[in-house]
Amino acid sequence: MTHSIEKFEDLKALEGEEIGISKWYQVTQEQINQFAESTNDHQWIHTDVERAKQEMPDGKTIAHGYLTLAMIPAMTADFIAFSNLKNAINYGVNKVRFMNMVQVESKIRARATIKMTRKRSEAIQVIGQTTVEIEGQTKPACIAETVSFYYLKS
Repeated sequence: MTHSIEKFEDLKALEGEEIGISKWYQVTQEQINQFAESTNDHQWIHTDVERAKQEMPDGKTIAHGYLTLAMIPAMTADFIAFSNLKNAINYGVNKVRFMNMVQVESKIRARATIKMTRKRSEAIQVIGQTTVEIEGQTKPACIAETVSFYYLKS
């Protein structure tokens, strides 16, 4: 379900509410390898499939924690839709915890809640909490408290 936003009060009304659960996204070895190339993080637990078969739980490589974190915007993109958005800024992350490994070929999804909404100068500041779940697991992969600013057209 997408929440339609026209004004500050629309976002404020969602404070404390779960705003969406994404579809499942499969994490592939190709994604992991591309992330390793982009970040220059080639630690074997992520990229060495043969060694992982011998030394990793279930014999599988795992996604970088920051890859999981980086997937949050794509997974949550359709939770809210602005009718008059000028621009949006990812301001940062207050807190991130990587709680469980995302093994290659696992499916993950995001579950998001708006924790706080307030006016900040010309913007609307939203602090959200996103939990990245792993299909078939009770312990999430990641919990992140994010900070975003939304600027609406006048």
